[in-house]
Amino acid sequence: MAPGVVRVDSPQTAVPTRAAEPGRTRHVAVAAPPVPAAALQRRSRVVLYYRADAGGAEPPLWEEAVWAKESLSEALADHPEMAGRLRRREDGSWEVKLNDAGARFTHATAEASLEEFLAAAAGNEARWEAALAPWVDVKADDPDMCALFYLQVTRFQGDRGYAVGVSCSLMLCDPLSLARFLLSWAHTHAKMKAQNKLATNPLMQYAQFFQRPDAIAVRALVKTITLDAPANAEDSHAAETVLFRASTGANGSPDQRALAGACVVQASERLGTGKAPSQFSVVVVGEGGMSIETCTAVAKPVNGDGGQYKLEAAQWKELGLEELVLRDSKPVHVSCSIVTGGAEGLAVVMPDGAAGDFLVTATFTK
Repeated sequence: MAPGVVRVDSPQTAVPTRAAEPGRTRHVAVAAPPVPAAALQRRSRVVLYYRADAGGAEPPLWEEAVWAKESLSEALADHPEMAGRLRRREDGSWEVKLNDAGARFTHATAEASLEEFLAAAAGNEARWEAALAPWVDVKADDPDMCALFYLQVTRFQGDRGYAVGVSCSLMLCDPLSLARFLLSWAHTHAKMKAQNKLATNPLMQYAQFFQRPDAIAVRALVKTITLDAPANAEDSHAAETVLFRASTGANGSPDQRALAGACVVQASERLGTGKAPSQFSVVVVGEGGMSIETCTAVAKPVNGDGGQYKLEAAQWKELGLEELVLRDSKPVHVSCSIVTGGAEGLAVVMPDGAAGDFLVTATFTK
């Protein structure tokens, strides 16, 4: 495939269909404020690729986009944290204000078929997929005007396949919670289509965003992205992630910092990066909030005598996104990654299942 472009149009804001309960927040504890600007850009990126329905005519892109946006608005009503905004508190910590600010939504076209895009992106996924999962940097001095969740529907030319790309701030939610939200959204999407339930006139969808207070930020998403453009600063921070499942023994409460350190050490060995970084950031997800701190990677026993954890290798497919059905089809390819926003290593510790069970990601820049 000759290098092509992705054209992004009609950026909008998907607003929850029901108002959030006033005053609800999720706390983000910061061990050593202030949080650097680069840390505010840490995010999960998910791209799901779907083939066109071989047995029927494809709907126009605008029609599919309206269904996606309307169902997203409905799903946000059940998960108001996904429509929230960051707010810095006087003590240097942060919180996510659960409000009706909404998520960013765009649709786009790519000058390539689905198969051509996947073949050309092989080995350079992070750079190419950034065009399918948009992001606008969070401003440290004005975070409450910055969206934390973006969803884009991209139609490929030729074979009429399409992709759903998502970028979501790690200060909003962790990768596991994001996957659960996307599966919930897919269920809502299928239910609304089965009921032929659209809440608003599609022709009005594309005018509303010009009247919002954050209209400038929304319109900034309109762009043409050249896929073979020269590398930018973020490309220099392309990262690799290793996943682990961890379970604690019967003795005592888990030390999640030690768990993160052990995973970072093992991940550096598996990736062949040599010595683990002397320090790295850790995001620990807890009930009602999360904490962010800087830790030192210390090799500790994680199994056997004195070990506190049993670590096993995990894969992104354990998030269950291969089962995310849209228009009666499962994705033919799913790509998950973490964008670190800088050169520092990053570990995310997420509770999963029974008490003492965790999913952990350890990410290093290449």
